[in-house]
Amino acid sequence: MSTLPRFLALNTKRSYNVVVQRADLASEIALDTTTDKFPRVLATSKLIAFMEIAAARLLQSCLDEKQLSVGTRVDVAHSAPTPVGGKVTATAEFVGTNGKIFQFEVVARDEAGEIGRGTHERAIVDVERLEGVATKRSIVFK
Repeated sequence: MSTLPRFLALNTKRSYNVVVQRADLASEIALDTTTDKFPRVLATSKLIAFMEIAAARLLQSCLDEKQLSVGTRVDVAHSAPTPVGGKVTATAEFVGTNGKIFQFEVVARDEAGEIGRGTHERAIVDVERLEGVATKRSIVFK
C-alpha cells in the first residue's frame, strides 16, 4: 500500500502549459471536410482537455498506484480564440468536495489574456474496477 498523501488543501493550484499545435485546432476535428467546417483556432474540446490535465495533475498526490482520477463534469465557457503557436496556460484550483467528487475552478489564458473559464469535477477510481466495468459494457457492442 502506498503512503502518498490523501489530503488536498483548499485553493491548491496546478497549471498545465502548452503551445497550440495544428492538431489542437477546431478545423482538425472535422470528420468530413466537405460538410464539417470549423475555424483554424484552438478547439473547445482541446481547451477542456488542457483544463482536465491541470486538475488531474493536481490530484496525483491523492492517488495510490492502483488509482487514477477521471472527469465527471465540465462546465466551461470558451471566450476567445487562440491560433497555432499560441501559448496556453490552463490552471485548476481545488475548491472543495461533494462526497467523493473533487471540485475545481478552471481558467485558461494565452498571451493576450483569458480564453476560457469554468468548473470541473473529478473522481478518484480504481483503474482495474473501471476497466472491468468498461469490458462488461463492451459486450453490448459485439
